[in-house]
Amino acid sequence: MKTGFLKWKPDYDSAATEYGKAAVAFKNAKQFDQAREACLREAEAHENNKALFHAAKAYEQAGMMLKEMQRLPEAVQLIEKASMMYLENGTPDTAAIALERAGKLIENVSPEKAVQLYQQAASVFENEERLRQALEMLGKASRLLVRGRRLDEAALSLQKEKSIYKEIENYPTCYKKTIAQVLVHLHRNDYVAAERCVRESYSIPGFNGSEDCAALEQLLEGYDQQDQDQVSEVCNLPLFKYMDNDYAKLGLTLVVPGGGIKKKSPNAAQDKARGPAAVGSHADEEEDEYSGGLC
Repeated sequence: MKTGFLKWKPDYDSAATEYGKAAVAFKNAKQFDQAREACLREAEAHENNKALFHAAKAYEQAGMMLKEMQRLPEAVQLIEKASMMYLENGTPDTAAIALERAGKLIENVSPEKAVQLYQQAASVFENEERLRQALEMLGKASRLLVRGRRLDEAALSLQKEKSIYKEIENYPTCYKKTIAQVLVHLHRNDYVAAERCVRESYSIPGFNGSEDCAALEQLLEGYDQQDQDQVSEVCNLPLFKYMDNDYAKLGLTLVVPGGGIKKKSPNAAQDKARGPAAVGSHADEEEDEYSGGLC
């Protein structure tokens, strides 16, 4: 890095190489703070040499050293900086992968930040027309929003997912996203939005007449009639129980407004289990009870 009478300009390329070697040695010795410092100096040398891709790699490595020291927010900041440099360098795929990595790091500490990072990664993938990767990122964001009870944002995120699945003609997954949307809307106490969501899904090929459609119509009917038993019965179907865990929990905790006033009597539930013959025997018993008159 030094200059002199015969060397007017620092040799940034060689300096970056040496800083990189130092970073590896410090890392192997578990001296993570010194390794971080070496990575940052390597990044600066690459920047001065206009080698943005290598500078971004060094910033990302510095972030990983901070991760080893459990300084996660600072680690995420450096990885975000690296992703911006990847974009500037014209390597958006690497930028999106870095953002996903940062999201995973911070997910348990700051879900809000993780959602933001996953959404940024999804935007980058979408701009590059890598829709499957974009959907993976959006799915992670949606689940975190549901887990954090940020249901208004979750509803929008799920709508975005469903639109892309429809665009790539993955219709069965569209049906599953419709179920998730309806559960989110009902937890928001917005029956109108839930019903509209099902109505709009009739335009998706194969939805009308599907098992998903029938279950959702039954769920909305039970919710509208404040029939907690019917709602619980639908939400305990395998169709709902084997969804992603965050959505399955929404189904299992769904309570109709008013606390479920209209409930089926125990006899009705037993009769349903036993079949028509049992219903007939109940009727006979009631007739026999009063056959000799009220006295």
